[in-house]
Amino acid sequence: MEITTEMIKSLRETTGAGILDCRKALEQSNGDLKAAMDFLREKGLATATKRSARTASEGTVELYSHGNGRVGVMVEVNSESDFVGRSDAFRTLAHEIALQIAATSPEFILESDIPESVIERETKIATAKAKEEGKPEAILPRIVEGALKKYKTEFVLMNQPYIRDESITVQELLNQNIAALGENIIVRRFVRWALGEASVTESE
Repeated sequence: MEITTEMIKSLRETTGAGILDCRKALEQSNGDLKAAMDFLREKGLATATKRSARTASEGTVELYSHGNGRVGVMVEVNSESDFVGRSDAFRTLAHEIALQIAATSPEFILESDIPESVIERETKIATAKAKEEGKPEAILPRIVEGALKKYKTEFVLMNQPYIRDESITVQELLNQNIAALGENIIVRRFVRWALGEASVTESE
């Protein structure tokens, strides 16, 4: 199948990958856009894994206010170099992450940030609920596992579906940008305020 400029452009706009990578992905998938996207995601994940050990201490602190000042977000996103940290693509990513936090109120950045006490609490809640509903004892571990997975999807930033494209997670969005920009990128910390709330959602 002939790979057209329009197909490459469409894939590039969707994934943020480079032109040559988009052409290669379309060639590998015989012009199938969805398969090409999967190919690029896998490539992005491999690239991200290789780069994840590299130090990222440049970047930006993005500020975002929503709803006429009813919700405010401050997030620090780091890159390896000031050059990438000042680029439009990187700034756009930082803004998108701030929007994500404003919209979804995550509590943690990574699964590894969740304290053991929180896991224990959620396990007890899920177990008690399942017993109250009369679920058989034998399937309780599976029910608890499902409840914990749901909790992590909802409250861990990197596990959340990306608000603009729920077919990918925030981690996959980050991986796409790591592959496109050629540097390790990390979300270091964030804080989210909502007007009238007594508590502050903060992750560091």
